[in-house]
Order: sequence, then C-alpha cells, then structure tokens
Amino acid sequence: MEVYGYGVLAHGAPFIPVRFTREDVRPGEVAIDITHCGVCHSDLHQVDNDWENTNYPCVPGHEIVGIVTEVGDGATKFKKGDRVGVGCMVNSCQECEPCRNGDEQYCDGPKSATLTYNGTKKPDGTNSYGGYTDAIIVREEFVLRIPDGLSSEAAAPILCAGITTYQPMKHLGLKSGQTLGVAGIGGLGHMAIQIGKALGAKVVALTTSPKKCDEIKKLGADEVLLTTDEDAMSDAAMSLDLMINTIPVPHDINAYVNLMKPNSTLVVVGNMMGFEDVQSAPLVFHRIGIQGSLIGGIADTQEVLDLCAEHGIAPEVEIVSTGDLDKIYDELRNGNPRYRHVLNMKAFEDNVEARSLAAEIPPPTRGDVVGR
Repeated sequence: MEVYGYGVLAHGAPFIPVRFTREDVRPGEVAIDITHCGVCHSDLHQVDNDWENTNYPCVPGHEIVGIVTEVGDGATKFKKGDRVGVGCMVNSCQECEPCRNGDEQYCDGPKSATLTYNGTKKPDGTNSYGGYTDAIIVREEFVLRIPDGLSSEAAAPILCAGITTYQPMKHLGLKSGQTLGVAGIGGLGHMAIQIGKALGAKVVALTTSPKKCDEIKKLGADEVLLTTDEDAMSDAAMSLDLMINTIPVPHDINAYVNLMKPNSTLVVVGNMMGFEDVQSAPLVFHRIGIQGSLIGGIADTQEVLDLCAEHGIAPEVEIVSTGDLDKIYDELRNGNPRYRHVLNMKAFEDNVEARSLAAEIPPPTRGDVVGR
C-alpha cells in the first residue's frame, strides 16, 4: 500500500510531504483510511529529539481517527466502514504480565510495546510511522471503536490526552467528593478537568496565566489557583487528594507537593526530562507519593472514549492543515495558545500538489508492527 504523509527527515529539518509503502493487510489486522490526527506535545518532543530516542525519518501522529477499509483474515472486531481510532500503540507481546492485566503500555516482552510511530520503547532500530499519513494498518487488538456521540475531530485527542489523564484517576481510585488538582491547563490539563468533574471530583486547576482563569472555569473547574500567587498557594497547602501534573518540561515540583494532603499522590504525566532538587521531607512526614503514569491500556482507552461520549466531554480543538505543521510546532515550542490542533488528513489527500512533491522514505519496519 502506497501511503502519503508529512514527516521530518532529520533533526532540525522542516516538515515535508513524504511517501512510503506499508505492507499489505495480514491476518488479524485492520486497514484504516485516516481522516483526522491530533497534534500532541509529545510529537514535538519526538521531532526535536528532546528524549534522545528519535528515529529519523520521523512521521508523528498517535491520535488517529479514520474509517476501516479492509479487514484481514481472522479479524472479527471490526468491519469495513466502521469509524475507529488508533492511539499511542499498535502492538505488544500480548503475553507478559502487564499485557495480561490490560496494561499493554507497560509491556515488558522482548521488544516491549510498539509505538504508533518511532518504533518500540526499547530502541532496537525498529521504526514505525504514525497518523500524519493517509492510511495505517494495525492489528485489531489495538483498534478502538469511536462512539457515535463523539465527532472524529473531538475523539482524536482523547486517544492520548484523554487516556493519559484518565488512567491515573482510575488506577488510584479517584472518588466522588475528593479534590483533584490539575497542573498545566493545556492539551492534557483541559481534558483532565472535564474527566475529573465527570467522576465527581472537586477540581482545582493550577496555572501561571491569569488570562486563562475565565476560560478554565468554563471547562468546569471549581477553583483556579495561580501558582505565581504565593499567598494563594500557602492558603491551599495540604488541600488536594490527587494531582495530575501535565506540565511537559522540567519545573520546580516542590511547590506542588506542598498542596498535597497526607497519604495523597502527585502523578506526573507530562515531564519525562526529570526534576532537580526534590525535597523529600514533605514526602516522608506526610506520606505523599510522587508517581509517574504512561497513557493507558486498550480497554481503559475504550472506557474513556465511552465516558466522554456519555458526559459530552470534548477537547477544545482547532482543525488545521498539514501545510501548517511548522507553524504549529513553533507555537508549541513557544507556548501553544490553543488547547489542541487536529489535522484534517482528508484535505491532504486532496492536495495533489503536495503529494506530487512527496519525498520517498524507507518503509516502516515490518509494516508498523512487530511480534505478530
């Protein structure tokens, strides 16, 4: 299958149209015509090689929504014409303990989970290409059903931002009436506010921007706490049962720890670059935990899609063109004024000029999946 998309060929290079070949559909797999793909902040980290693990050429995109065009032998969960989604993974061993427990994101098989783009979590030369393309082929276990109550453009970011914030709330048992703090009100944070409210929590949004306060309250936050207001931060000490910290860059985490109640947990979902000078005394004296969390398994991803449809939860999105990617990434580097961008991949499919300029790149390793 010849596929067209957008990618970067090297570190620091601009986005350009690309083309490559995906292998034909194999038993148990589903082919999908991509209509929409969200632009995630982690796409920026990967393109910029911030985590020093990027495989080039890099074709990002792991918030994919589209229509099933072909079903391989033995695949029974979907049929041609179904509207479906693909999130951050396209494969795992399906045999290790995390996979058996529905935590495929933590697969510890020989190759670990295969990410939708950029290969496996254990770099081994495997490269995969994601949703900034017009088609993808995925084993059916990693395909999600999009509920009728969600538009395709709204569903796309839920496949990453939604599950990333929902999973720790579920795992740590957020209860109705508890107080949830959400730090960083961007693509992930504005989803966390809405999901926390749907689960019955009192939600306190933490931001450095006074200009965002009214907009944050419209999302459903019960309170907005300016982290630059020392008096307000002091008054809010030891008030949170759980915090979802979505801030994607290194920052001083100690001020956030001071907001946590005894026996509470601060969950880091955004920053994978590390923290400096974490003060341990508050952790010890109040039995506060700092925990990380990585997306969620397939069952939980379907669960949060259904939850969002049931409660009318949707991300704030701006539909954009693939030709705007360099501009969008510059906005992300400098502080994105919008919550979420979603690419209209059908518009790219109709862009004859861009497709005629596409550079040929090597095919992804084994057609996007390994281990099957």
